[in-house]
Amino acid sequence: MKRIAILGSTGSIGTQALDIIREHSDEYEAYILTANNSVDLLIEQAREFKPEVVVIANEAHYETVCKALDDLPIKVFTGADSLCEVVQMADVDIVLTAMVGFSGLRPTIAAIKAKKTIALANKETLVVAGELITRLAVENRVAILPVDSEHSAIFQSIVGENYADGKQFAANEISRIILTASGGPFRKFTLEEMEHVTAAQALKHPNWEMGAKITIDSATMMNKGFEMIEAKWLFGVRPDQIDVHVHPESIVHSAVEFIDGAVKAQLGVPDMRLPIQYAFSFPKRQSLSGERLDLFKIGNLHFERPDMEKFDCLKIAFEAAERGGNMPCIVNAANEIVNLAFRQGRIGYLDISRLIRRAMADAEFIATPTLETYLETDAKVRKLVGSYLPN
Repeated sequence: MKRIAILGSTGSIGTQALDIIREHSDEYEAYILTANNSVDLLIEQAREFKPEVVVIANEAHYETVCKALDDLPIKVFTGADSLCEVVQMADVDIVLTAMVGFSGLRPTIAAIKAKKTIALANKETLVVAGELITRLAVENRVAILPVDSEHSAIFQSIVGENYADGKQFAANEISRIILTASGGPFRKFTLEEMEHVTAAQALKHPNWEMGAKITIDSATMMNKGFEMIEAKWLFGVRPDQIDVHVHPESIVHSAVEFIDGAVKAQLGVPDMRLPIQYAFSFPKRQSLSGERLDLFKIGNLHFERPDMEKFDCLKIAFEAAERGGNMPCIVNAANEIVNLAFRQGRIGYLDISRLIRRAMADAEFIATPTLETYLETDAKVRKLVGSYLPN
């Protein structure tokens, strides 16, 4: 029985992880459930799964959660610091980091230092602090298993690509990573049309059901840019070894080309439960209910180059990755603020990349950041970008 801490149990990834635990209740236990504001759903989940611990990060909801669960032997904690504390509990085997945005950084670091296996769904952790996170993982001999469908596909494509070289094991060399993207709802829009799109249009993703923030990031292709940075750290490649392919069917979840020209890919229907379960069960596979891939039904698969002029956020991510330092942290913080502002109707769609570029020019660049640098950069950039927004 693997005991799993789900950071962000009420979000899209968290609820699907609980689907897997429900289906394989003899294999997995929801040991810790956490949320920020989704009180009713968190209470419902706690009453069904009866975890050892529940954390409601927003302290304003603490009494409500305590009262709703006072008839059950569940420990209830509150506050952001509690997230860092509970992931270190001795009985926790896997920490699923499914929180949104920068908030996932500190709990992930705490879990790595406690030598917990990380099922990583919070890409911003590696975007912001990839060098720090990968170094800590190596120092603590901790596995980081990707949950994003694209990175899980890459991981599944390189599993088994090790060989004995004398007394040591070596990995077959990767030539490039083919990172696929659906293209989002505005793939065929002109720049003029994109000037007038609304948040409601952007929130209608053609293939995936996701939370609001990541759905907007998918529409701007910033999400794909962040996935590129995440792949750089997870798989030890340079940004120029990562090719983004727009693939509207979302069947090929990503692929790897090796130095001999062989390409391995992972295909499947769009279903996030598969990469979540693979991170839980690795190295073995388990049965999973749901739709199966039918290539006869699909018929054709299409691939296009991304339009970097229309999707400037993707270009921004490559520029940030090449510059390094705290620049990806600057971009992430700016993006979180403008993403929300767009959803609130305070700015236009094309203002998203314009304001991120303004932050890149105005914020202080630090070439060799520390954890304190990342925390300070995030706070300062959020304030800076907030000053750009209309009242």
